Amino acid sequence: MRTYTDLVPAFADQGDWTLATVLRHHADQRPGAVFLDLPEEGLTLTYAESLAQAESVADRLAEAGAVAGDRVLVMAANSSQFLRTWLGTGVGGTIEVPVNTAYEGMFLEHQMTVAAPRWAVIDDVQAAKFPAVGDPARVIEKFWVVDTGSRDAAIATLTGAGWQAAPWEELAQGARPGADFPTPPPHAQASIFFTSGTTGPSKGVAMPHAQMYFFGQEVVSLQRLTADDVYFTCTPLFHGNAQFMAAYPALIAGARLVCRPKFSASRWVEHLRVSGVTATNLIGVMMDFIWKQPAKDDDADNVLRTVFAAPTASSIVDGFKERFGIEAFTEVFGLTETSAPILSPYGEPRPPGAAGLQAADWFDVRLVDPETDREVAVGEVGELTVRPRFPWTCSMGYFGMPEKTVEAWRNLWFHTGDALRKDADGWFYFVDRYKDALRRRGENISSYEVEQGLLSHPAVLEVAVIAVPADSEAGEDEVMAYVVASAPVEAAELWQWCEGRIPAFATPRFIRLVDALPKTPSEKVQKAQLRELGITADTVDRLASAAAR
Repeated sequence: MRTYTDLVPAFADQGDWTLATVLRHHADQRPGAVFLDLPEEGLTLTYAESLAQAESVADRLAEAGAVAGDRVLVMAANSSQFLRTWLGTGVGGTIEVPVNTAYEGMFLEHQMTVAAPRWAVIDDVQAAKFPAVGDPARVIEKFWVVDTGSRDAAIATLTGAGWQAAPWEELAQGARPGADFPTPPPHAQASIFFTSGTTGPSKGVAMPHAQMYFFGQEVVSLQRLTADDVYFTCTPLFHGNAQFMAAYPALIAGARLVCRPKFSASRWVEHLRVSGVTATNLIGVMMDFIWKQPAKDDDADNVLRTVFAAPTASSIVDGFKERFGIEAFTEVFGLTETSAPILSPYGEPRPPGAAGLQAADWFDVRLVDPETDREVAVGEVGELTVRPRFPWTCSMGYFGMPEKTVEAWRNLWFHTGDALRKDADGWFYFVDRYKDALRRRGENISSYEVEQGLLSHPAVLEVAVIAVPADSEAGEDEVMAYVVASAPVEAAELWQWCEGRIPAFATPRFIRLVDALPKTPSEKVQKAQLRELGITADTVDRLASAAAR
């Protein structure tokens, strides 16, 4: 039975697995090479300049009172300011807490409560959300505000509400003479990335520096990245896909990172050509959106070598490679909590639908019966469970949620909640989710939190939120809500209620009003029955309703 054997770290000593060590290495060895390339800002920063900027951010945070272990919230769109803040937390030993820019209301309140950040870097357009959250946001002592057109008004909003606030540029004034930057140890916590909630609110994954490095190293191996590569990302930096699966791999390889603020299917090839992109990644429906653009004779006129797609739209991958002149597609199966225990070998054809092979040198992997934790036979579907073979390559648990950590790591294996099968050759295939989490267009969605937002409507008695299949390959899920109401209510009214309470990407596309929800004898909603029913004739589709209007 085959396994993945290509994973050999560029930094052999695990004691070097920190952002500070890797950045200093490249700043010393190749100071003039460009690391950060922000085309929309017309800005490039070399490795030496990136280190200087990281030290500036780290020292100015320390000047304000930050100490190692303090949480620094970052709620901003892709920008050099975001990247420099990320580097600064890595060099200074503070803990980065990236937050989805669409969050507001109870979603943002929950993340404030869990992470309790002391400092915050935000885009100016986010400022009004924090006074609205109220007391949970009072843990923040000071904001640094990125200017996207309304910085002064944002600072006035924050200071008027009683916070300290300053332009982000205060962090970029340079480190003070004699400033000291002890390198954080690899086992120290580097970040908190929030993932989906299932039966409760979303959880903050506590990631040590070594895991952040290791996740990035996996992508370096997966795509065979070198210092000659140009890596392109346009997915949000507040997600791991852009940060530790694009930016960090580029850093480890000593490559150039091209970062744009958003994805454009119609300009994707143009962006490849302009920047000389050799490697990139795609998530969810991005691949499908690009494929559906009108084909042009010069689509292959680029130097793109490799694409990391999760998931890969297997029905179009061969045509995609030929059309755009791509050498290799790669894929993994992993989680923020575990890194990626399953990877696909570079350039090798995969069986249709296969995610990859076990990285057996680094992880133990079992597929088990979710009720008994006993391993299932080859070819049978079981829950993916994982444990690392080396320290600090998986997360430290869920920040501030010890009971959830223990639950997930029962019997000393991390339980992913995902159903997979393995064939006789060792290839793993994703089958379904055992858990109730959803993923829509690259965004993790907590069914629980969407339910809570709808339950706050005075006419709503009960809600069950489920995933239904998207109408495009690799589109993952669409969100559907079954609603029991105590008084007449229309779907349109519920969608309006969601505005300001639930992020747009998490707002249910489908709503079905029902008299009751199917339940077990213990009164637990049987979501499996609802998923089996799916979209019925009396289900209201928000997109169809909007088109009709």
